[in-house]
Amino acid sequence: MTFAVARSRDEAHLYLDLHPCDDCGSVETTWDNAVAVIDGELANRYTGTCEGCGKKREFWFGLPEKEIIPEEYPTFGGPEPSQLLDAGQWRWVADIITADLPEDDPHEARRSLAVARAAVEEVMKFIPPGEDAVPDGAFWSEQGREVYAAEPSRFTIDRLLAARTAYRDQAKGYPDEKAPERD
Repeated sequence: MTFAVARSRDEAHLYLDLHPCDDCGSVETTWDNAVAVIDGELANRYTGTCEGCGKKREFWFGLPEKEIIPEEYPTFGGPEPSQLLDAGQWRWVADIITADLPEDDPHEARRSLAVARAAVEEVMKFIPPGEDAVPDGAFWSEQGREVYAAEPSRFTIDRLLAARTAYRDQAKGYPDEKAPERD
């Protein structure tokens, strides 16, 4: 049995957040995970109980060939494209996050923009060397195909680089700490 690889904890948790409970639609689940052997293959098993309806939930992910050491938040994976989320889903993640930035919380706004920037970088990993756009085969989910169909030009290297730069620059606009008040 072969499982899609979760390249990092951040990628696994994002995947889990994007897959609500089949019974009630809640994403609220406290996950436990452990490495297990199934059919002779090492895999990462996530289990939890849906906080909405009490249903037991379980997901299995393959382990990456080489462990990814997080260098910053978030770290979704290495240089290879995701097996869990397609290019359209990664772009959708960036769109959803930036559509509702917590303007009253600069720290959370910067974190959100870091996730959006990293999601755009994940889209770029689907572009083959020497090409200038994400190929059709990088959209395998219904959601990903819908995002692509709505505006295919958002999946060119130029547009992706511009989005990454915009998110990085926007994050710089949020102060690191609240300025001290003067009397």
